[in-house]
Amino acid sequence: MTPSRRARARTDPAPPRDTGLLCDAAARAAAADDFGHIVHRTPAAVLRPESEEDIAEIVRWAGAHGAKVAAQGRRHSLWGRSQVGGDGVAVDMSTRQAVHAVERDRVVVDAGATWGQVLAATLPHGATPPVLCEYLDLSVGGTLSVGGVGGTTARHGVQADNVIALRVVTGTGETLTCSPTLRRDLFRAVCAGLGQVAVIVTATLRLVRAASHVRRFLLFYADLAAMLRDARRLAADGRFDALQGAILPAPGGGWAFRLDVARFFTAAPPDDAALLAGLADDPAWRQPATLSYIDHADRLSALEAALRADGRWWLPHPWLATFIGDTRVEPVVAEELRRIDPERDLGRFGQIGLTPIRRAALSTPLLRLPAEPLSFAFTVIRFPATAERTRTHRLVRANAAIYDRVRCAGGTLYPASALPVSHAQWRDHFGPAYEELRTAKWRHDPEGVLTPGYTLFA
Repeated sequence: MTPSRRARARTDPAPPRDTGLLCDAAARAAAADDFGHIVHRTPAAVLRPESEEDIAEIVRWAGAHGAKVAAQGRRHSLWGRSQVGGDGVAVDMSTRQAVHAVERDRVVVDAGATWGQVLAATLPHGATPPVLCEYLDLSVGGTLSVGGVGGTTARHGVQADNVIALRVVTGTGETLTCSPTLRRDLFRAVCAGLGQVAVIVTATLRLVRAASHVRRFLLFYADLAAMLRDARRLAADGRFDALQGAILPAPGGGWAFRLDVARFFTAAPPDDAALLAGLADDPAWRQPATLSYIDHADRLSALEAALRADGRWWLPHPWLATFIGDTRVEPVVAEELRRIDPERDLGRFGQIGLTPIRRAALSTPLLRLPAEPLSFAFTVIRFPATAERTRTHRLVRANAAIYDRVRCAGGTLYPASALPVSHAQWRDHFGPAYEELRTAKWRHDPEGVLTPGYTLFA
């Protein structure tokens, strides 16, 4: 920023209008929307930063004038939580998406880079992040702020578990580097910290050797109990590199139960018989395939194309994501399946995710899981055929009711969900980790500048 901009930032009640800061209606309207298309908050201005100092300057200005700041990556939030209204400023991180030097075991990337861009830069070096989100067009900063669950989470944890270091702008406008050994309290509060104490500007990510190909199987089960038994077994023995479960509307009514499993390889393909030994799926319905690693990683691009062609990409997405402990997962999910009407509640492309996650694989304290060695990510993925508000809000109320039942069964919320969550509910969600986060908030964002879309602190 120029010296004149710094001076105005200390004295003017409105955001300083310099290069990179937009106050036009189109930019503000774009920042007031997200992938959920349900909640809309319009900022006073949108910052498109040219440097990390631009971000630090606007945060300092906001702190001095009682305004708010929210960083936005690809705006794939579902409930307006990366939005900011009133006198606030939205920071469009899409201007900060460089992928820097790739080393054997790490890469430094700007927070606005997508995981697809990261993978495109690392694969020529034979490397990949160990955990990729299912949809590669999400930003690095956005997923690290909520945790980042992927198909390899049962083995490698969430994306936030695989961060070597972060460079951030705190809520006081200070630019700092943090890691598990440097400013550890700050690092722990940023990873899955919902953007409450700092804006991630760059991330050093761990890399592992990338396979060239993937042997993938879709396995179908007669019922929920059979699918869960195999999911537990596969999560424990690690024979597959990627493991996810789904419950889909079955043709003619009812539900189909499926595990999506994959083994990565580079030289000789794996032995199918050994991979599938002892499993309880229906062999007649198995769907094997061999794909390149990049095609497997980018497999949701076909769904995106279908949703865009169908028009549902731009309709509301009232999704819910939770975690349920293994001892309660079967009765809780069975009850929800009895309540859910596939056509009315999910839509043509909708499904329910049910994926095992081993607690031992995770180390990020703010990613809250039930207190069991094994949990299941239970997600309700809805694609309504209309933007009609009454229907959308009925589905949001249904999300809140499901979450209440999950919570009563000892479950937790994955914050990338479309439902209102009160301050008291957030406090209950974080449990003993709440005080650590609140202490970090007092230290690094005492004026409460950052990410007001979450109501964590009264």
